[in-house]
Amino acid sequence: MITYSLSKRQARQFLLQHQRLVSGGSPHGKAAIYDFIRHVGCIQYDPLRIAGHNHELVLQARIPGFVPELASELLYKDRLLVDGWDKNMSIYCTEDWPYFQRRRDMAAERYQGNEALGAMVSHVREELIRRGPLSSLELESKDKIDWAWAPARLSRAAMESMYFWGEISVHHRVHTRRYYDFTAKLLPEHLLSTKDPNVTSEQHYDWYVLRRIGSIGLQWNKSGDGWLGIAGLKSKERTAAINRLLQRDSLREVRVDGLKLPLYMRTSDAHVLEEILANGGTLNHNEAGVDFAAALAPLDNLLWDRELIKQLFGFTYRWEVYKPVAEREYGYYVLPLLYGDRFIARFEPVMDKKNGVLNILRWWWEPDTGLSAEMIPALTSALESLAECTRASSIRFAPGVAVSNGLQALESCFQQ
Repeated sequence: MITYSLSKRQARQFLLQHQRLVSGGSPHGKAAIYDFIRHVGCIQYDPLRIAGHNHELVLQARIPGFVPELASELLYKDRLLVDGWDKNMSIYCTEDWPYFQRRRDMAAERYQGNEALGAMVSHVREELIRRGPLSSLELESKDKIDWAWAPARLSRAAMESMYFWGEISVHHRVHTRRYYDFTAKLLPEHLLSTKDPNVTSEQHYDWYVLRRIGSIGLQWNKSGDGWLGIAGLKSKERTAAINRLLQRDSLREVRVDGLKLPLYMRTSDAHVLEEILANGGTLNHNEAGVDFAAALAPLDNLLWDRELIKQLFGFTYRWEVYKPVAEREYGYYVLPLLYGDRFIARFEPVMDKKNGVLNILRWWWEPDTGLSAEMIPALTSALESLAECTRASSIRFAPGVAVSNGLQALESCFQQ
């Protein structure tokens, strides 16, 4: 078994290279978006849109000139990406469809047997044949059923059931509302007829553990959010899968100074780490200093295991949207700000769609951090990328925010 020994800084450098959160990490365009999602397996989708959807924020941090239409075209026109379930609601490459057959079979078994639901499923089929792509709101049904978080309309439950077992897929979205059509009309027949390549549970777990480690870059064998969404994968099964992958040299062990547990990486990514080790590592630097910064999504792949981020970056981040106001340490929708290989701040952006203004409502520096002249170009670029993603025509700091946080020089970059 091959083991690498790293400093925390080298581990951070590898993670950021892997996540393409570096200067020049990705080119422009749809091909770069597809390539990144194929590289990490999936990115998370979330319906909240305070300053862009989560998947849009993930992509704007990496893809120069990203706008949401590029992702929408890949999803609903090119059909190279698909709305699906991987780590919760996610977007993944359509070519991966056969690997999720086990999940779809489990959903079909789970949702069978309810008479009312079955009758509505039959009605949905008839309406899709007759009318084409539909949302659940376009079906005349006021009956409700206990569902997921709370009682839901029977039409919604039926369509979601069919979506979970793969009979229908998302044809397009209007804002967050999903319009469905038969999967057979949307995805290539050869994918739909391909059997799950993983025949046994062990093969499935091995594939999923390898995929999930690649989604982050480095991961440990420790329960946490990084492993969410893999049905049946408990500690015992995860450990067994990791051991099998190590024996086959599909995974390699990484020991990091100061971390008690080993981390694991895909062997296919080893060349990136070996180059960092060989070079002694200079990351995101030009002659003037650090030249990369990015506002990260709350559910960015880099942040999936927040305890690991705390250990490696010394940065504690929690998404507080579901916390009561009185229990929030920072705010409702707060984004971390990456600068080089460290997190330097977090801020609360809100898009004013009516006026086309991206408002920075609040800002919090990390301890012993403040604005310096050399930071301004990279931070300006990061905020401009966020503004382009949200289609904002301007960026505005709320009254007092710039002054109280020493951001006047940064604020002046956005004043006309």
